[in-house]
This record gives sequence, C-alpha cells and structure tokens, in this order.
Amino acid sequence: MPEFLNITNMFLAVGVFATVFYIIKICLFLFTGGDVEVHSDFTTLCDTDVAFDFISIQSILAFLMGFGWVGLACFAQFKLGAIISFITAFVFGLIFMFLSAYLMFLIKKLDKKAKINLEDFVGTVGRAYTAFKPQSEGQIEITINDQLSVVNAFNMTDEEIHAFMPVKIEKVEDNKIYIVRV
Repeated sequence: MPEFLNITNMFLAVGVFATVFYIIKICLFLFTGGDVEVHSDFTTLCDTDVAFDFISIQSILAFLMGFGWVGLACFAQFKLGAIISFITAFVFGLIFMFLSAYLMFLIKKLDKKAKINLEDFVGTVGRAYTAFKPQSEGQIEITINDQLSVVNAFNMTDEEIHAFMPVKIEKVEDNKIYIVRV
C-alpha cells in the first residue's frame, strides 16, 4: 500500500474536502438566501418533511467535516487507535450533522411570513397610492404591523379618489379591501 494512503491522510483529506465545500455552501446560502428556482412540468404536488431537510448536502458536509477533523485529532494528536478514532469521529460527525440541520431549521424559521387578518384593519386610515375612478380598483399605502405596505383596494364610492389622498378601509370581504375617501 502506498505511503500516502494512511489513516491520517484519509482523515485530513475528508476534513479539508468537507470544510472547503461547506464554506462554499454557506457563502452561497448567505448571498442567495438559499432559494433555488426549479421550472418543470410536474403534474403532482409533493411535500417535504423534516427528514429531507436533515439529510441534505449541507448536513452531509457537516458530518464529513466533523468526522475528518475529529478523527485526525484523535488519531494524530491524542494517539488513540484507528478503531477508537473512527468511532469517535463517527459520533462527532453525527453531532455536527444534527447541529447543522438544527441551525438551518432555525434560520429558515426566520423567513416565515406573518399571517395577517385584513379584517383587523377596518377603520384604518392610509392614503391612495394610485388614482381611483368611481367603483374601480387601485392600490393604497397602509401601515400593517409597523411596516408600510402597498395593497390592492377597491373604491366603493361613486366619487373619484386622487393619488395620495387619505382613505379609510371601510370593509373587507372575500379578502378584498374596500375603501372610502376620508
């Protein structure tokens, strides 16, 4: 067996390979937000569960990273035997895998959209973002959950509403906002 094929070099190669690709994966996640668009002609709907998120490229790279570096430390630094080093590296690889999956789960939770009940905003005053003809649709600016939002609305009166005029949400039916001029 060639001299470069030993357990120390194996642990080192696995650790370096996984660390490089893990850093690339994290950078891509940070700069792209982790979103990937897939365009296809699927005719069925499918849903993923936690198991799919747990066994991902990132968690496998985290396993290999923990396995490689801890295995190298156990064998080369702590002078443990090959079998004990392998078992310890495997356990720490699983711990890294669980931690990576858990951290990604927490990060993805930050991206959740808040559910807004539009009926809670009846009586709220905003302003017209576009001009409204009588009995027509347009957009209004309104503060929802401390954030200025532009939403579609319907002028329920027989009078014209010019852009930037104050308006009040009169009612909400079927997820449609009906406004009147203030």
